[in-house]
Amino acid sequence: MSAPPADPARYNSFLPDLLGVMAYGELSAFERLSSDARYSPTLHDRAALGKVAVIEFGHFELVCAVLEEMGLDPERAMLPFQPSVDSFHERTRPADWHESLMKAYVIDTVSADFYRAIARHIDAGTRELIERIQSAEEATAVLRQLLKAALAGDPRLASRLSLWGRRLLGEALTQARRLSLEHAFLGGRIGADEARARELVGGLAAELAASHSRRMSALGLSG
Repeated sequence: MSAPPADPARYNSFLPDLLGVMAYGELSAFERLSSDARYSPTLHDRAALGKVAVIEFGHFELVCAVLEEMGLDPERAMLPFQPSVDSFHERTRPADWHESLMKAYVIDTVSADFYRAIARHIDAGTRELIERIQSAEEATAVLRQLLKAALAGDPRLASRLSLWGRRLLGEALTQARRLSLEHAFLGGRIGADEARARELVGGLAAELAASHSRRMSALGLSG
């Protein structure tokens, strides 16, 4: 069980930010996957990506419902994060369908790791919401299977997707560090000073990178 926040007022101002970025992340994932599905090489692949998009939209609705229960406007909670999230996706625009698959997989899994790590430092109710969303492995499993099938069908993809995966990880870690420090996603929960907050964020980045490397190895790719 988490201890009560050291600074309740600070925590109560940070919580809408956490939920806001989660909501906008899920909405963006839905939009991106819906668009990518149109370029799928087969109808089976299109249906699979469409299924993942529906799952992401369901997650978006869950977070919005919690915000509304708190008396907060989901759109207002999401708006501060729209520029940075949109910029991230502009910087990581895929060149083709295979890169779209890799991007969806990396962002899905790194985001899940990020929110699970934050869940160690938050109240029980919000932690349950994160666990409910991030423990749903169905979307991740679909993306993993599509990637494995693509790599088996064309082994030449391995080198290109390994490089692309490393670039995505670098961008994702930069985004995670920025969000964590600017919005006190770790330090704000436990009342940490700036030095301690940076230490926590550094440890989180290393943890995310190690988990990503293990997942790439499981796909037969270098992380």
